[in-house]
Amino acid sequence: MSESQSQGFLDTVNQNFDAAASFLDYPPGLLDQIKVCNSVYKFRFPVRREGGGYEVIEAWRAEHSHHKLPVKGGIRYSPDVNEDEVLALAALMTFKCAIVDVPFGGAKGGIKIDPRKLSVEQLERITRRYTAELTKKNFIGPGIDVPAPDYGTGPREMSWIADTYAQFHPGEIDAIGCVTGKPLSQGGIRGRKEATGRGVFFGVREALADAELLKELGLSAGLAGKRAVVQGLGNVGSHAARFLQEGGALIVGLSEWEGAIANPKGLDVAAVLKHRAATGKISGFPGATDIPSEDALFLDCDILVPAALENVIRGSNAGRVKAKIVAEGANGPIAADGDAILKQKGVCVIPDMYLNAGGVTVSYFEWLKNLSHVRFGRMEKRFEEMSAARMVKTIEGATGKALGDTERKLLIHGAEEEDLVNSGLEETMSVAWNQIRDAQRKHPKSDLRTAAFISAIDKIAVSYLELGIFP
Repeated sequence: MSESQSQGFLDTVNQNFDAAASFLDYPPGLLDQIKVCNSVYKFRFPVRREGGGYEVIEAWRAEHSHHKLPVKGGIRYSPDVNEDEVLALAALMTFKCAIVDVPFGGAKGGIKIDPRKLSVEQLERITRRYTAELTKKNFIGPGIDVPAPDYGTGPREMSWIADTYAQFHPGEIDAIGCVTGKPLSQGGIRGRKEATGRGVFFGVREALADAELLKELGLSAGLAGKRAVVQGLGNVGSHAARFLQEGGALIVGLSEWEGAIANPKGLDVAAVLKHRAATGKISGFPGATDIPSEDALFLDCDILVPAALENVIRGSNAGRVKAKIVAEGANGPIAADGDAILKQKGVCVIPDMYLNAGGVTVSYFEWLKNLSHVRFGRMEKRFEEMSAARMVKTIEGATGKALGDTERKLLIHGAEEEDLVNSGLEETMSVAWNQIRDAQRKHPKSDLRTAAFISAIDKIAVSYLELGIFP
């Protein structure tokens, strides 16, 4: 992604904010405070090359809003990352957290490197040095700023961050809460890896249960038989595709940076991922047609899920999109000019701020787990199972009919950590969808994206007004 593209991304976020703000009656100063980024830390540091010598690394951490603390947002490793991109992503995180009622302000980080060209040792040195720099400036901590994985990072990098932070804060019992997305052994939570993709599934499912929306789109209710295309098979796209397929959707196209495949009769997501792992590419999958990566966006389908990088749908190609629903799995996959064209075509865009909020929602659960120092379900699981078992026994005695092993296990099953996480995520996505739709009904000229911004701005504005900052 070029720098001009990422600047366009920030412009898109600001344009969307302004469109929503035009519906609201708040003081201009308050709206400006909500819109602008509070703090940006840009820094450079040297890292020793494996072959000798040093390389200077450029990095950022942006804290967009401090209306709630800590702030929250991922860390992106990419050779194309720059300040405007980090600012745009930090702003989206602020509004995303507000939409799903997660009590964080928004933040984002970035390091200008290509992780695919670096050894594990180099990545560890860079990650630990980045954490040290953030620590020195008080830009990280369980009550200050809590990073998470993003493009180019994962549980491994998060464990390095947690370990480095702990070394700078000996004796701080909540130190492990300085970052989320960690491995389970390092304080992570079950269900976090799949959370964003699962959230995409829950959000699409909510849309396909909305009778009013379905009537506008001319679609029947439910996922069963709906043709879906997923662009991007990283952590978000791969899990979203799998959950959509399990929910009854027909996956007719899958795309990655090296190419795309299509089959109107459907693709087996698990088999495609296995093929890619074995061959290093998505193309050549048996029974599928190979097509250029971008062409997957224009396949005939009901649901298109762009789940890779930003600005993939633009004014120059939005007219070719055939989907009735575009579900934004990635951050900012539709540029402002592309969004306008999709709106003219009557395409329903489920906005990224809502749809990919599963990650930050479950990160919130992980943070709570770290601060409480107890696994979800640990204290109540056995009690629930024993209570349910006594009830089943009573019913069997009263009816004289014994249940089978399968039925018995289902009825007396006590909630595990992952059960509770997934339940909490499902509830969050359902409530947030209804709040967005309520905002849209209150402002009939708004689309879903504008309504999502309205919902977020309203909540943030109330936080400031209740503090008495803006009388």
